[in-house]
Formats: sequence, structure tokens, C-alpha cells
Amino acid sequence: MSYIVLARKFRPKTFAEMVGQGHVVQALENALTTQRLHHAYLFTGTRGVGKTTVSRILAKSLNCQGPDGQGGITATPCGVCQACRDIDAGRFVDYTELDAASNRGVDEVQSLLEQAVYKPVQGRFKVFMIDEVHMLTNTAFNAMLKTLEEPPEYLKFVLATTDPQKVPVTVLSRCLQFNLRPMAPETVLEHLTSVLQTEQVPAEPQALRLLARAARGSMRDALSLTDQAIAFGNGELVEAGVRQMLGSVDRGHVFRLIEALAQGDGKTVVETSEALRIDGMSAASTLEEMTAVLQAMAVLQAVPSRAEAATSATDPDAADTARLALLMPADETQLLYSLCLHGRGELGLAPDEYAALTMVLLRLLAFKPAQNAAGSASAEKKTLNEAPAAAPAPVAAPAQPPRPIPVRSMSAEVPRPAPVSDAAPMQPPAHAPAGHRLPVVDQPVR
Repeated sequence: MSYIVLARKFRPKTFAEMVGQGHVVQALENALTTQRLHHAYLFTGTRGVGKTTVSRILAKSLNCQGPDGQGGITATPCGVCQACRDIDAGRFVDYTELDAASNRGVDEVQSLLEQAVYKPVQGRFKVFMIDEVHMLTNTAFNAMLKTLEEPPEYLKFVLATTDPQKVPVTVLSRCLQFNLRPMAPETVLEHLTSVLQTEQVPAEPQALRLLARAARGSMRDALSLTDQAIAFGNGELVEAGVRQMLGSVDRGHVFRLIEALAQGDGKTVVETSEALRIDGMSAASTLEEMTAVLQAMAVLQAVPSRAEAATSATDPDAADTARLALLMPADETQLLYSLCLHGRGELGLAPDEYAALTMVLLRLLAFKPAQNAAGSASAEKKTLNEAPAAAPAPVAAPAQPPRPIPVRSMSAEVPRPAPVSDAAPMQPPAHAPAGHRLPVVDQPVR
């Protein structure tokens, strides 16, 4: 028998086996128990969080016949009746899955909707599951609107998408929407531990932590990486092998870099960066690990009471993180975090990512305040404050009595001269003394 990958072998068969989606499971279980069933469901979320799995479990819940063949709609499908086994095997005639990524035209949708007029053959309900529904064309969406709004009582629609923003509002308004969230690394770690115990594969806890972080919230990605790590490690998972497979940077290098930045040791920063280049470690992974450590340091600096709990936890890196949180000021931690985030975007712009990594690290060092910055600032402030006091005070001049302002009478105002016409030349006034010449007045040019 051929090998079945972990992502398919450990796919949940019931709602109780679902991991990390309690808010969706609770709503569906209550709806099935009270039989308040909607005719269309829309499941959204990133890849590998369980959208298709939830739709199959929902289809089994609607069509489960029970071990004795007398069961009805239930939130806990038996998994042994003919309908449950056929849905798990993908051969149930009343459960249809359509991949909208490759069947996105109006003809494919119309062909699917033509089956809606026929009643179920084996089950209690017909279930149409359309995966990646946002890939449908506008014409295909318009073709299914009427049936989606008022389907027959025996027909249920289940839509799944990773990009709900591309789904028309007219479709969203006809569905109950459930958002499946990315899973926390702790949730993924717990599930991987359970899976590997069932498979009897020895694994180091730190290796599983690396896989849980690398999955980025997707359980399917975590199980696929675990398959790859088992093959890489020849049947066992060790931290060094998993780190080499993922290209992850050892946290020891990250702690050394942050400590050197905190102490202003440029030589250690450059030597560590060169060591990462020689070992072939990813520059983006280095900045990502530094960002994660700086974020944990910022939390410990803001909430010091968490330091003791973090140190006593099972994470072996917690003690080093707490030590660096005490070594670096809080404002400098925030600055380094921001520069690391922006530095990741600059790696693709440089001709060599290791040169870009070195420049980012040197930038972190350049923006570090000098050791005597506080003393210089206080000395400068003291000098500025004492400078006005040292200057001699100017001697005040004797007070002068204010000079009276002459008041001009309105009646003594000198009249304006009359405008001079071109016909009559200006004559001197009678009281003008002999030899007195009138000022020349510029005449306008005609």
C-alpha cells in the first residue's frame, strides 16, 4: 500500500477533531443540534486551516444515517455508515466538489446548477461545495445568484475562499460567513506532538517549535514540513537537521548580534554577519529571528512581571531573552525592531543580500546613542542655562522726560495745490519772493 502523507492521514473526520477553530465548530454544532440550518455557508481563511475539511464534516453531519441506518441530522457523524464512508472516500454521489480555480466559467457553473433540479439519490441533502469561489467570473457569479438565494429545500451550498474581498457583495449577502483563523504556533506544536507520538517518530521539542513557527498558522503546511523533516532526518527529528532543512538561523547567532548591538561592539556584529554568510544562512531569516526576539524583549520590558514566568517556561530561549531585555533600554529595543522590519524590505534591492544584511546591522549600530550622550546633553543644557547669568547686566540709561507730540489743528491743514492744466502755465504766487523758482512738476504725457 502506498504511503499516505500526514496532512491527509490525520485530516479531521469530526468536529471534535478540529484544531484551533473552536468558534466555527461551536456555531455549526449548535445549528445542527437545533436544526436551524442555513442554505449557504461561506468559509474564509488562509491556506491549510480547514475550509475543505469543515465542508466535508458538515456534509457528513447532514447525511449521516447512523450505525443502524436510522440516524438523522447530527453534530457528531458516526463515520461508519455508508454516507460517511463515501464522503470520506470522495465518491458520495450527492456531494459535489467544484474547483473554481480551473472551472471558473459560466458553462461549468450552469452544468452544476442543472443537477439542482434533481433530488438526492442516496443522502438526505445535496451539497455543492465550490472551492476558491473568488476565481469565478462575474458571469458565473450572476448565473448562480438566483439558485443561491432560493435553492430547493434539499440543496445546501458550501463556498470556500482564501480571498473574500473578491467575492461579490451579492453573494456574501446570501451566505453565512465563517472566518477560519490562522493557528497559533503553540496550537500547531501541540498537534504535531500528538501526531508524531501516534506515528512513533522521535522528535526534539525545539525541532517541533521550528516547524510550528515555519508553518505560519497553516496546519497543512506544518504537517507537510514534518513529512519533509522526517525524510531529511531519516526517521527522526533533531533540531540541527530541521534548522538546516528550513534554513533557519540559530538563535545563538541572533542573541550574539543583539548583545553586540546593545554593547556597541561593531567588530562582533561584522564577524557574526560574515559567519552567517559563510554558513549560507538566509539574511531574511536572520532579520525575522531578530524581530521575534526583539518583540519578546519589548514585552518583557513593558511587563516585567512576565520575566519570571517566561524563564520558568519550557522554551529554552526564554532565559536569554529575559537577560537581553535587562541589557538593552526599551526605546532602543523599539528602534531596533523598526529597523529590522524595514531592513527586510531592502534585501531584494541590494545586489548581495549579505551585504544588505551587514548594512542593516551597521545601521542598527549607527543609530545607537553614544555612551556619553546623556552627559553631553546635560552639560550642554547646563551651559545654556548659565550663559545669560554670566553676561554683565547693561547699565540702565537715565530716564528722559517724554517729548511732547505736536498737535496739528485741522484748520491749519495746508490746502493741496490745484491741478495744473495744459492751457494755462503755472504762475508764481503773489507773495513769492523775487528770484524764487517753483518746483518742476512732471506733466503726464499725452
